[in-house]
Amino acid sequence: MRIVYTYLIPTLWLSWCVYWWILARDVKPARRKESIASRAGHIVPLVVVVMLLAMPRLPGGLLSGRILPATRFVFFTGAAFVAAGLAFTVWARAYLGRNWSGIVTLKADHELIRSGPYRFVRHPIYTGLLVAIVGSAIVRGEWRGVVAVLIAIVALWRKLRLEERWLGETFGDAYAKYRAEVSALIPFVL
Repeated sequence: MRIVYTYLIPTLWLSWCVYWWILARDVKPARRKESIASRAGHIVPLVVVVMLLAMPRLPGGLLSGRILPATRFVFFTGAAFVAAGLAFTVWARAYLGRNWSGIVTLKADHELIRSGPYRFVRHPIYTGLLVAIVGSAIVRGEWRGVVAVLIAIVALWRKLRLEERWLGETFGDAYAKYRAEVSALIPFVL
């Protein structure tokens, strides 16, 4: 059972990264890209999130106080969140198709996708990532997980706002209507 506790979460994330990397090779060319400085504004915080959640111990035991018990129930609850969140991102990525990009871009012949998970939230990849990060924080069970989730929310919200602005400029009234009908991250809430 120890092998499951040690390798399940890293295996889920690594499998997701490999899948993402493979699909990233077949996307439409970009016609507009965010700057490197802008990208760093959300990438650097997300790297901090990964470090907070992935490192076995932080220097000096910083933020290592437990807030959740180290039980099977807590572990498998967190693992279910990770699996569900990553699966949601995969579903969204399938519907986004060649319009996807890891950075904020507008693609040549960019399309406004409103089907699949995009019926429920405008940014389902971010929703899924946040759910998976929450799951990883639950598995970690320490204060650093809370900090990681908060940092991820801020970083993804910053990226989301830039995307929203560009999509609004590109799709005009169609995007305004979509925004009025569909929540950004949490169905019927936010």
